[in-house]
Amino acid sequence: MSNNFGYLDIILLAMIAGFIILRLRNILGRKTGHQDKVYSDFAQKKFGQFKKTDETETKKPPIEFDTDGKKQFLKGAEIAYETIITSFSKGDKESLKSLLTEKMQANFSSAIEDRKSKKIKSELTFIGIKSSAIEKFEKTTEALFFTVKFVSEIISVKKDNNNKIVEGDPNKIKTVIDHWKFTRKISSLNPNWYLADIQNP
Repeated sequence: MSNNFGYLDIILLAMIAGFIILRLRNILGRKTGHQDKVYSDFAQKKFGQFKKTDETETKKPPIEFDTDGKKQFLKGAEIAYETIITSFSKGDKESLKSLLTEKMQANFSSAIEDRKSKKIKSELTFIGIKSSAIEKFEKTTEALFFTVKFVSEIISVKKDNNNKIVEGDPNKIKTVIDHWKFTRKISSLNPNWYLADIQNP
């Protein structure tokens, strides 16, 4: 008799388990291998467009114009200013390339080549920046622009092919005032700014 009850218990448990499985399948649905047809409106191309937009928004670096943001910008602008004028004096086009727009690269390169053709050697000693200040901010649909006024001190001398001084004084510190316009594209993930123009006051 105990064996009969054991078989009955097994059969009863199997029936209960089967009932539970059927209920779960009715509630949750069955996998038929065609579920992707439910999402047929989300074509791969459309999904890719949304995904791309979302990633761009996530990765785009924040552009801040608060006090701290402007201080950081000016600090970078001062480094760029010193690097550009010293690299130009040395005729170092490679160092200038990463700091200038294409238009300014062409202008600086042309000036360096003109100096070489005349066999003029430029010597510059950068003393330091006395002050720097943001004069103007502009924004277009594609780019941002900051115009910065630099007041610096330098010793600048030009020599001819015979090492004779043709311009400047090696013993005189000259105060120079420059107005430089920097730019960067709004859509660019690159946070670097580039010299776009040198303006006369």
